[in-house]
Amino acid sequence: PSANPNPLPLHLPRRSIGRRRPIGRRRPTMAPTAPHLFDEILEEIFLRLPTPAGLARASTASPRFRRIIAERSFLRRFRALHPPPLLGLAIDKGGFHPAEEHHPSAPLARALADAADFSYSFVPKPDKAWLTPWYLRDVRDRRILLECSCRFDIDPVFTNLAVCDPLSRRYVLLPPIPEEMTVQQERLVEFAPMLVPIGEEEEETSFRVICTPRYKSKLVMFVFSSITGQWCIAASPSWSSLGIVEPPCNGLSHFNYVRGCFYWPALWKDKLLMLDTRLMEFSIVNILTGYHVQLINQPGQSVCMSTIVDGTEGALEMFTLVGSYSYATFHLYHTTQQNNGESPKEWQLKNVIALPPQCHYFAVGATERFLFLRCIRIAQWDDNAHGLLPEDNEFDLFSLDVKTSELKKVCRAKHYYPPNLVHSYFGFPPSLSKPSL
Repeated sequence: PSANPNPLPLHLPRRSIGRRRPIGRRRPTMAPTAPHLFDEILEEIFLRLPTPAGLARASTASPRFRRIIAERSFLRRFRALHPPPLLGLAIDKGGFHPAEEHHPSAPLARALADAADFSYSFVPKPDKAWLTPWYLRDVRDRRILLECSCRFDIDPVFTNLAVCDPLSRRYVLLPPIPEEMTVQQERLVEFAPMLVPIGEEEEETSFRVICTPRYKSKLVMFVFSSITGQWCIAASPSWSSLGIVEPPCNGLSHFNYVRGCFYWPALWKDKLLMLDTRLMEFSIVNILTGYHVQLINQPGQSVCMSTIVDGTEGALEMFTLVGSYSYATFHLYHTTQQNNGESPKEWQLKNVIALPPQCHYFAVGATERFLFLRCIRIAQWDDNAHGLLPEDNEFDLFSLDVKTSELKKVCRAKHYYPPNLVHSYFGFPPSLSKPSL
């Protein structure tokens, strides 16, 4: 047979010899992604960033990223998955001390210290020469509760209060507690204000302040709401109605907050005063049960004030500082309150943590995640003073992770007497922090 005069070239693509696509027909294309769906995908990606610092860097990549990340709804979701880091410690009458170089939060802490005004110069002081400058009483949700009192008062009095945001420099001056609420009470023994954390359903710029004046026969709770702008009396139980006698010590300024409740550990040695902010009710917690019975009876040891923290699986847990000031050796006893069937809840030993030696330690505060310790380094033994002398006029502040027992130095501060109260400041980078007032 004769050869094909027009053979097909072997190098032609395979499709050239198949069926030809009808003229005018196009390949099917995907519908464009709706903008809101793309934003939702980006949100899910940003939620998986491991640190607030990484989130801050992502927000600088484009205006769209910045808009998504800066939304309050997104930041609330991010906080639920990634609790804000510890940026520093605020000391009443001692200023704000950002986390120092060795701390993981040091870069964010420096940015906060540069951007915020922790001297509170933007808050107007009442125009009275006999009043003190504003000083700190509590810190929560990036808000600071300030107090301004009379320089010459010897007896406790109701004071001037303000709430401020040092980063946005916004403030609210609280009105005085109405005289008709206070004149009918007994002589004031002690007065302590505190900030209440915001709830999940509450506006992020709203806040409440609780004041707990203590009298000889009873305790009163005044509550201020930023929504109504007014004070009210929420509770007024007598000590006898709580099944207890009047506390022998002052200690309302020393409190811990755990899962909706305030705890006061310094009023009695064997009991805690508890305030449930959801029910606005006071009650008493017995701590002298289980292992605590033998913990307080250690010869030659000083048992310091216990501190309540949030434990694993919602259990209530406590750290008790036990040590010898003569030999500068201290241990933290970590106990938990368990419910054994029908028996009452008893405290059981969970862990004992040996603290670095040659230091004097004091528990100065706690949050749901950390216990804070003041550490005074010891330099020498003084035979005349019959004790160890501090190395200098400064002290270190440490944080102890209640879940891992990891001890970290946060910062260094000047030593004052009597010891100052310490309040922790948690937050995100200033670029991602919305005004809290």
